[in-house]
Amino acid sequence: MPRLTLSLLLSALILSGCAQLQLGAAPGKQEAAPPPADGQAKALEEDAEARLPGVPLTDDLLFRFLLAEIAGQRGMLSQAKETYVELARKTRDPRVVRRAAEVALYSRDHEAALELGRLWVELEPDSVRAQQTLVVMLVAQGKIDEAAPHLEKMLSGPDLGSSFMHLPALFAKTRDTAAAHRVVKAIVQRHSDLPEAHYALAHVALQAGFADEAMAALKQADSLKPGWEPAALLRAQILAKSSRAEAMKFFDDFLARHPQAQDVRLAYARMLVGANQFGEAHKQFVRLATELPDSGEIAMAAGMLSLQMGRLDDAETHLSRALELGQEDGGAVRFYLGQAAEERKDFELAENRYLSISGGEHLVASRARLAGMLARQGRFDEARAVLKAVAPANEVQEVQLIQAEADLLREAKDYAGVFALLDAAIMKRPDHVDLLYDHAMAAEKLNKLDVLETDLRKVIRLKPDYAHAYNALGYTLVEKTDRLDEAAELLDKAISLAPEDPFILDSVGWLHYRKGNLDRAREFLDRAWRLRQDPEIAAHLGEVLWVRGSREEASRLWQGALQSHPGNEALIDILKKFKP
Repeated sequence: MPRLTLSLLLSALILSGCAQLQLGAAPGKQEAAPPPADGQAKALEEDAEARLPGVPLTDDLLFRFLLAEIAGQRGMLSQAKETYVELARKTRDPRVVRRAAEVALYSRDHEAALELGRLWVELEPDSVRAQQTLVVMLVAQGKIDEAAPHLEKMLSGPDLGSSFMHLPALFAKTRDTAAAHRVVKAIVQRHSDLPEAHYALAHVALQAGFADEAMAALKQADSLKPGWEPAALLRAQILAKSSRAEAMKFFDDFLARHPQAQDVRLAYARMLVGANQFGEAHKQFVRLATELPDSGEIAMAAGMLSLQMGRLDDAETHLSRALELGQEDGGAVRFYLGQAAEERKDFELAENRYLSISGGEHLVASRARLAGMLARQGRFDEARAVLKAVAPANEVQEVQLIQAEADLLREAKDYAGVFALLDAAIMKRPDHVDLLYDHAMAAEKLNKLDVLETDLRKVIRLKPDYAHAYNALGYTLVEKTDRLDEAAELLDKAISLAPEDPFILDSVGWLHYRKGNLDRAREFLDRAWRLRQDPEIAAHLGEVLWVRGSREEASRLWQGALQSHPGNEALIDILKKFKP
């Protein structure tokens, strides 16, 4: 049969197969070239046709082509792969080889895919797509030195910068990071005028453990392309590994020089949130919300930070905008809008907003918030009814509802009711860590220390890295027993798991106070207070200051904390004890 007929058949089979089998394209992406003129297109077609092998289309070949395609369409990938591999070897037609490579990759036969990738490049040495596919397969199998010359060819296209930007993803999972670094560095030396080349080198250098070289490469990229955000973001990422403060300073300086760098500003704002610098984070998100008015995510972030800072007008504006933009996020926007109305004491609007959440992640949270609001208004029965009306969709929501009801009872100081509720809950779920922990805390309020210890030791067995279980048991032993050595072991474990947790630092400080180590006690309690201005931490720190003779300082601390937390039992008790 004439070669043209074979070509037509291959085109029909392969194109239809690509559409129907969904086997996925070979890895890599070839940039689209501008369409050639009619005469040029005809010449290219004739040239490509002339290079195709002269394979007659026998009945056997036709049968095998059809067999491979039908097998693929029916999900019989192994048979499709074996048939196509045989056809590729026999015909040596690059279109068949490409199709066979795709099928082999999809069926995870990496050895066959690599053989076919090499054959494809042999048959079409100028094909960027073939080079890309072979490079991906070689790198995936750790054959990086073999991939190097093909990588050079792959990087010879017109959009060289874009090609370099794909290298970090190509080498992201390689185990031979030293070889990747060596190969990329050699290539970059021949393209030292491209910022994207230095960016790619920074990635592989960092992966190979050469952080200083990565930083130098990123500085070179910045000198070639000032204000280029990808290089700045990676540079900050490297700085943050050793010092978040240095990374934030870099972001601040960069934005002073390049104020329109929105991706950098967003990364900076998120880092500020992570560092609990909410005021500065709020400024950044508000600016981004102005510059990117159609971003629901940024409007949401600006609204949440405004709410946290008590800027209720701003919170309403940004959150309402997020809602307009469709930023539902499981009811999160309506939930925070409800909080904003509650903070304004517009309880009717808050209730409507909470009740407007009919499902999703924030359903139980919204009802718990509504129940708490109603309880504080003395509408306790209505509050419990709100919780009872929720039909939980899964066990997670069931537990959340139990915990919300326990919170209501705790606020009403019905500690026996809390204990009974949680007692019944752990009878049904005896290994639920959160319920056991809450049950232990309820037992502490009723002075059932044996129950508390049993619960917390079980929690520790079930979840050995639960820092707050060690802390709760250790603190209870410090506060209510003389078993200080046991408490010290538990608190040492807690602080090793969460060294910057203010409540654990408070417990360790209180242990030192009980042991008479006043200087160490103050050191830990000062750290805890700097991290979190909690009334119980204030009570403990004030007592240590008082006993050390700093009575005026202790009195100021207590009075200031009481203004922020009026009615707090720990502060009221400490003021009665010392009568400053």
